Amino acid sequence: MDQQLTDGPGVAVPVHVPRATGPWRRVHDDLTGLGHAVVHTTWGEWLPAALAQPRLRRLLGRDWTRYRRTPDPTVRYRFLASRLLIKYTAAAALRVQPEALDLAYRLGGRPYLRGFDQVDVSLTHTGDLLAVGLSRLGRIGIDAEPADRRMRFDLLRAQMCTPTEAAELAPLPEGRQTAETLRLWTLKEAYTKALGQGMRLGFTEFGFSLRTGRLQSPDGSPASRGEWSFATHPVQGRYLLSVARHDAGLDPAHDTSARTMLDPGFLSLMASRPEQPPPGRAHGAAPVPLAPASRPAGRGATGGDGPATFGAVHEY
Repeated sequence: MDQQLTDGPGVAVPVHVPRATGPWRRVHDDLTGLGHAVVHTTWGEWLPAALAQPRLRRLLGRDWTRYRRTPDPTVRYRFLASRLLIKYTAAAALRVQPEALDLAYRLGGRPYLRGFDQVDVSLTHTGDLLAVGLSRLGRIGIDAEPADRRMRFDLLRAQMCTPTEAAELAPLPEGRQTAETLRLWTLKEAYTKALGQGMRLGFTEFGFSLRTGRLQSPDGSPASRGEWSFATHPVQGRYLLSVARHDAGLDPAHDTSARTMLDPGFLSLMASRPEQPPPGRAHGAAPVPLAPASRPAGRGATGGDGPATFGAVHEY
């Protein structure tokens, strides 16, 4: 299953980045050309090098204490790998060292980069999968589930489907119906994450056309004017990764320097550090232009590192 469902511009194909050294070129190209990028990896791929990293404390910054105090080894190592993935992905885009970036959290747990409010960040993880979405043109949300997860339409219909969606799903053969229900679930998770609504927006309050991919109101009427794009991709051979991205219509052409988008305080901090390219980037490489700036029962918790329903662990 590999589908672009879009009202507007397309969604970048997720890039596999198996280590901190990259490859980052396509990530940079996606951020430059499309205004967003999505990367995925497994925390097992990143963990050995992370644990041997002599500057680990500087890389984690304010997350160091949480990392050290997390008692469960699996949760602790996943947390470590996910935070490094965010920082290295952003560093490749902003042409700074990853330890120069300050990762903070909004109310509810959504991560953001202090001083780079124009850059939106979304994180998801399930099983051993980690994925990060980064956008400079608007909001972005991502969500993943194991591709073999069985989600029964007859049990979830009342909790997650609009009348229009239910009418489209009901006549499908069982196998396709199960697959489409899973894809629909991940799309709805991604969209609510992009909106920053979390558990406040019920899945029956909006929908998607299975045929066209358009965002719809519960009655099936269009709910966007082309500013939203959606896609679902298979990754790692065993997961589905869905992406929801919003294009705010901002033109980045007038400002192609990340430094000019920093707030003054953060700019002073950056000026005190040696300016070097992040791993995998050569000196002189072009920086990415930045643009100005009731829930269904059983749905997993967002924003934390505890287990969620259906075996997945979700963040923003």
